[in-house]
Amino acid sequence: MLDFFRWHDILDIIIITVIIHRLLLLLVGTRAMQLVKGLLVLGVVASLARVLDLRTLSWFLGKVLGVLIIAIPIVFQPELRRMLEELGRGNIWRRKRAQKKAETLSQEITRALGYLKGQKIGALLVLQRETGLRDFWSTAVRLNAEVSQELIIAIFWPDNPLHDGAVIIDRDMILSAGTYLPLTENTNLSRWIGTRHRAALGVTEVSDAIALVVSEERGEISLAINGHLSRNLKDNQVYKLLMHYFGAEEKERHSFLDRIQEEIRSLWQ
Repeated sequence: MLDFFRWHDILDIIIITVIIHRLLLLLVGTRAMQLVKGLLVLGVVASLARVLDLRTLSWFLGKVLGVLIIAIPIVFQPELRRMLEELGRGNIWRRKRAQKKAETLSQEITRALGYLKGQKIGALLVLQRETGLRDFWSTAVRLNAEVSQELIIAIFWPDNPLHDGAVIIDRDMILSAGTYLPLTENTNLSRWIGTRHRAALGVTEVSDAIALVVSEERGEISLAINGHLSRNLKDNQVYKLLMHYFGAEEKERHSFLDRIQEEIRSLWQ
């Protein structure tokens, strides 16, 4: 049997494995990834049905898979088109793709906060980390929307009913808007600190979240981490902070807070 197994076959298997692996990486975080998982489950069930000679179940699953082959390209046409575009751009390496995504998200939020700052429109963004904030966003207005400059500005626009609450972001998704947060219990705060800043401090006292606040009175951006407030951040500071957040690898998250604080201190020197 080994006589028929050539080195070309080994190369063939390696190439197919790499292609499938890279295609799956392009699907991570999309609706299509859930489809792949569902198809794998159906495949396992169909295989068991054949082994156990369950003819009715095998017939039914065969019909279902036949329908899915026709329906999948129609239902998931946007995801498939996006995947082909990524292949065309050569963005099949996860690190490069993750870096590009971190840059895009950081730019979207930085521009939104910069615009709100220039217009002196108050805003409060909370970046969720390891500690879940479900107790807060579950009672707010659920969005589950992609992060974008236009959406953030629209949420905090003065005439919007959601502008008084906070926006909670978890990686690349806006979980909720109009979110009410606990106020800080610190009684040694200056009078200039308003309700948004106190809410930002409050949520960072009970979690490891990061809060960015735009002051409508002073037109400046402040940062709250671990119950401490840093005022008057520049746009490049906000951008680098967001790049740390969106670009942080899983194994590096334990030092995330230290890296952000060191970055801000270095920029202020």
